[in-house]
Amino acid sequence: MIESLEVLADPLIRNRIETLYSNSDIKQFSSDCEQYLELIRESLPDNLRHTLFLYEDTLTSLQTVLESKIYLQGFKDALYLFNELHIQMK
Repeated sequence: MIESLEVLADPLIRNRIETLYSNSDIKQFSSDCEQYLELIRESLPDNLRHTLFLYEDTLTSLQTVLESKIYLQGFKDALYLFNELHIQMK
């Protein structure tokens, strides 16, 4: 069941994340972060720029995994709560 939930929830999760990132406040925050990272990149010596790139890449990967896991857990929690409420109402 969990695998089928993941398959069914995946398009919903993608849609929700796309909607979230289209929010103007999130866009502004993301733009600000990118400006700060660019300032850091410019301030670093050449030999550390690749290290910063690896750090950013790791953070992005972690964020992507966490977003999906958080939304999937939300669906699981909602189904559990629905089932509990449905059982209690019978």
